[in-house]
Amino acid sequence: PHGAPPPLPHPVPLPAAGGFWLGVDQEEAEGTLSFVGTVFGVLASLCVSLNAIYTKKVLPAVDGSIWRLTFYNNVNACALFLPLLLLLGEHQALLDFAQLDSAHFWGMMTLGGLFGFAIGYVTGLQIKFTSPLTHNVSGTAKACAQTVLAVLYFEETKSFLWWTSNAMVLGGSSAYTWVRGWEMKSQEDPGPREGEKST
Repeated sequence: PHGAPPPLPHPVPLPAAGGFWLGVDQEEAEGTLSFVGTVFGVLASLCVSLNAIYTKKVLPAVDGSIWRLTFYNNVNACALFLPLLLLLGEHQALLDFAQLDSAHFWGMMTLGGLFGFAIGYVTGLQIKFTSPLTHNVSGTAKACAQTVLAVLYFEETKSFLWWTSNAMVLGGSSAYTWVRGWEMKSQEDPGPREGEKST
Protein backbone atom coordinates (compact mmCIF):
# COMPACT_ATOMS: atom_id res chain seq x y z
CA PRO A 1 0.00 0.00 0.00
CA HIS A 2 0.95 3.62 -0.53
CA GLY A 3 2.99 5.06 2.33
CA ALA A 4 3.82 1.65 3.81
CA PRO A 5 7.24 1.39 5.49
CA PRO A 6 9.96 -0.43 3.58
CA PRO A 7 10.39 -4.12 4.42
CA LEU A 8 12.87 -4.95 7.14
CA PRO A 9 16.09 -6.78 6.27
CA HIS A 10 15.93 -10.56 6.37
CA PRO A 11 16.68 -11.95 9.86
CA VAL A 12 17.30 -15.40 8.36
CA PRO A 13 21.04 -14.90 7.55
CA LEU A 14 21.70 -14.16 11.24
CA PRO A 15 22.14 -17.88 12.14
CA ALA A 16 24.68 -18.15 9.33
CA ALA A 17 26.60 -15.15 10.70
CA GLY A 18 26.43 -16.66 14.18
CA GLY A 19 27.72 -19.94 12.80
CA PHE A 20 30.66 -18.15 11.20
CA TRP A 21 31.47 -16.43 14.52
CA LEU A 22 31.26 -19.72 16.41
CA GLY A 23 33.48 -21.39 13.82
CA VAL A 24 36.16 -18.74 14.28
CA ASP A 25 35.90 -19.21 18.05
CA GLN A 26 36.37 -22.97 17.70
CA GLU A 27 39.39 -22.57 15.42
CA GLU A 28 40.94 -20.36 18.11
CA ALA A 29 40.12 -22.92 20.81
CA GLU A 30 41.86 -25.65 18.79
CA GLY A 31 44.88 -23.43 18.16
CA THR A 32 44.40 -23.44 14.37
CA LEU A 33 43.14 -19.86 14.02
CA SER A 34 45.24 -17.59 11.82
CA PHE A 35 44.68 -13.90 12.53
CA VAL A 36 46.14 -12.88 9.17
CA GLY A 37 44.03 -15.51 7.43
CA THR A 38 40.90 -14.26 9.19
CA VAL A 39 41.62 -10.65 8.22
CA PHE A 40 42.18 -11.57 4.58
CA GLY A 41 39.09 -13.79 4.66
CA VAL A 42 36.94 -10.89 5.89
CA LEU A 43 38.47 -8.57 3.27
CA ALA A 44 37.81 -11.18 0.57
CA SER A 45 34.18 -11.42 1.68
CA LEU A 46 33.93 -7.64 1.54
CA CYS A 47 35.30 -7.60 -2.01
CA VAL A 48 32.89 -10.36 -3.08
CA SER A 49 29.98 -8.40 -1.58
CA LEU A 50 31.03 -5.17 -3.32
CA ASN A 51 31.47 -7.05 -6.60
CA ALA A 52 27.92 -8.40 -6.36
CA ILE A 53 26.49 -4.98 -5.49
CA TYR A 54 28.26 -3.20 -8.35
CA THR A 55 27.43 -6.01 -10.79
CA LYS A 56 23.74 -5.43 -10.08
CA LYS A 57 24.26 -1.68 -10.33
CA VAL A 58 26.02 -1.65 -13.73
CA LEU A 59 23.85 -4.26 -15.46
CA PRO A 60 21.57 -1.55 -16.96
CA ALA A 61 24.65 0.02 -18.61
CA VAL A 62 25.10 -3.15 -20.72
CA ASP A 63 21.36 -3.61 -21.34
CA GLY A 64 21.26 -6.45 -18.81
CA SER A 65 23.58 -8.61 -20.93
CA ILE A 66 25.63 -10.96 -18.76
CA TRP A 67 27.72 -11.96 -21.80
CA ARG A 68 28.82 -8.36 -22.40
CA LEU A 69 29.49 -7.70 -18.72
CA THR A 70 31.57 -10.89 -18.38
CA PHE A 71 33.52 -10.01 -21.53
CA TYR A 72 34.25 -6.46 -20.28
CA ASN A 73 35.29 -7.80 -16.86
CA ASN A 74 37.78 -10.21 -18.46
CA VAL A 75 39.23 -7.52 -20.73
CA ASN A 76 39.62 -5.18 -17.75
CA ALA A 77 41.22 -7.97 -15.70
CA CYS A 78 43.78 -8.58 -18.45
CA ALA A 79 44.55 -4.86 -18.69
CA LEU A 80 45.07 -4.67 -14.91
CA PHE A 81 46.94 -7.97 -14.68
CA LEU A 82 49.79 -7.10 -17.05
CA PRO A 83 51.04 -3.95 -15.22
CA LEU A 84 50.84 -5.81 -11.89
CA LEU A 85 52.84 -8.66 -13.43
CA LEU A 86 55.64 -6.23 -14.27
CA LEU A 87 55.34 -4.16 -11.09
CA LEU A 88 55.67 -7.15 -8.75
CA GLY A 89 58.47 -8.77 -10.73
CA GLU A 90 56.47 -11.87 -11.59
CA HIS A 91 57.49 -11.66 -15.25
CA GLN A 92 60.89 -13.10 -14.35
CA ALA A 93 59.30 -16.12 -12.70
CA LEU A 94 57.22 -16.54 -15.84
CA LEU A 95 60.28 -16.40 -18.09
CA ASP A 96 62.11 -18.94 -15.90
CA PHE A 97 59.16 -21.36 -15.92
CA ALA A 98 60.32 -24.64 -17.49
CA GLN A 99 56.90 -25.63 -18.87
CA LEU A 100 56.24 -22.37 -20.71
CA ASP A 101 56.48 -24.08 -24.11
CA SER A 102 54.47 -27.13 -23.02
CA ALA A 103 51.25 -27.83 -24.93
CA HIS A 104 49.84 -29.55 -21.82
CA PHE A 105 50.46 -26.44 -19.72
CA TRP A 106 48.71 -24.15 -22.21
CA GLY A 107 45.88 -26.63 -22.62
CA MET A 108 45.26 -26.68 -18.87
CA MET A 109 45.54 -22.87 -18.73
CA THR A 110 42.97 -22.57 -21.52
CA LEU A 111 40.65 -25.03 -19.78
CA GLY A 112 41.02 -23.08 -16.54
CA GLY A 113 40.22 -19.86 -18.37
CA LEU A 114 37.07 -21.37 -19.89
CA PHE A 115 35.90 -22.59 -16.49
CA GLY A 116 36.68 -19.17 -14.99
CA PHE A 117 34.65 -17.47 -17.70
CA ALA A 118 31.78 -19.90 -17.09
CA ILE A 119 31.85 -19.25 -13.33
CA GLY A 120 31.79 -15.50 -13.95
CA TYR A 121 28.83 -15.88 -16.29
CA VAL A 122 26.83 -18.05 -13.88
CA THR A 123 27.66 -15.64 -11.03
CA GLY A 124 26.35 -12.74 -13.12
CA LEU A 125 23.16 -14.68 -13.88
CA GLN A 126 22.59 -15.39 -10.21
CA ILE A 127 23.05 -11.75 -9.24
CA LYS A 128 20.85 -10.57 -12.12
CA PHE A 129 17.89 -12.81 -11.35
CA THR A 130 18.12 -12.77 -7.55
CA SER A 131 20.06 -10.19 -5.55
CA PRO A 132 23.59 -9.49 -4.29
CA LEU A 133 22.56 -10.73 -0.83
CA THR A 134 21.29 -14.03 -2.22
CA HIS A 135 24.54 -14.47 -4.14
CA ASN A 136 26.61 -13.88 -1.00
CA VAL A 137 24.51 -16.25 1.09
CA SER A 138 24.84 -19.02 -1.50
CA GLY A 139 28.59 -18.35 -1.73
CA THR A 140 28.88 -18.71 2.05
CA ALA A 141 26.96 -21.99 1.95
CA LYS A 142 29.22 -23.29 -0.84
CA ALA A 143 32.39 -22.41 1.11
CA CYS A 144 31.00 -24.03 4.26
CA ALA A 145 30.06 -27.21 2.38
CA GLN A 146 33.57 -27.36 0.89
CA THR A 147 35.07 -27.04 4.36
CA VAL A 148 32.92 -29.87 5.72
CA LEU A 149 33.77 -32.11 2.74
CA ALA A 150 37.49 -31.40 3.20
CA VAL A 151 37.33 -32.32 6.90
CA LEU A 152 35.49 -35.55 6.06
CA TYR A 153 37.90 -36.41 3.24
CA PHE A 154 41.03 -35.89 5.36
CA GLU A 155 39.33 -37.57 8.36
CA GLU A 156 40.11 -34.68 10.69
CA THR A 157 38.71 -34.59 14.22
CA LYS A 158 36.67 -31.51 15.09
CA SER A 159 34.76 -30.52 18.20
CA PHE A 160 30.98 -30.66 18.59
CA LEU A 161 30.76 -26.87 18.54
CA TRP A 162 32.75 -26.76 15.28
CA TRP A 163 30.18 -29.03 13.66
CA THR A 164 27.43 -26.94 15.23
CA SER A 165 28.86 -23.78 13.68
CA ASN A 166 28.86 -25.32 10.21
CA ALA A 167 25.35 -26.67 10.71
CA MET A 168 24.22 -23.14 11.67
CA VAL A 169 25.78 -21.68 8.51
CA LEU A 170 24.22 -24.31 6.24
CA GLY A 171 20.88 -24.20 8.07
CA GLY A 172 20.70 -20.40 7.98
CA SER A 173 21.64 -20.33 4.31
CA SER A 174 19.02 -22.98 3.49
CA ALA A 175 16.36 -21.12 5.45
CA TYR A 176 17.17 -17.89 3.62
CA THR A 177 16.98 -19.69 0.28
CA TRP A 178 13.55 -21.11 1.16
CA VAL A 179 12.18 -17.75 2.37
CA ARG A 180 13.61 -15.86 -0.61
CA GLY A 181 12.21 -18.43 -3.04
CA TRP A 182 8.78 -18.16 -1.41
CA GLU A 183 8.91 -14.35 -1.63
CA MET A 184 9.92 -14.39 -5.30
CA LYS A 185 7.16 -16.87 -6.10
CA SER A 186 4.56 -14.75 -4.31
CA GLN A 187 5.68 -11.64 -6.21
CA GLU A 188 5.17 -13.26 -9.62
CA ASP A 189 2.30 -11.83 -11.65
CA PRO A 190 -0.40 -14.52 -11.89
CA GLY A 191 -1.75 -12.95 -15.09
CA PRO A 192 -0.53 -13.83 -18.60
CA ARG A 193 2.68 -12.27 -19.78
CA GLU A 194 2.85 -9.76 -22.61
CA GLY A 195 4.16 -12.34 -25.06
CA GLU A 196 1.37 -14.74 -24.15
CA LYS A 197 -1.22 -11.97 -24.57
CA SER A 198 0.01 -11.15 -28.06
CA THR A 199 0.05 -14.84 -28.98
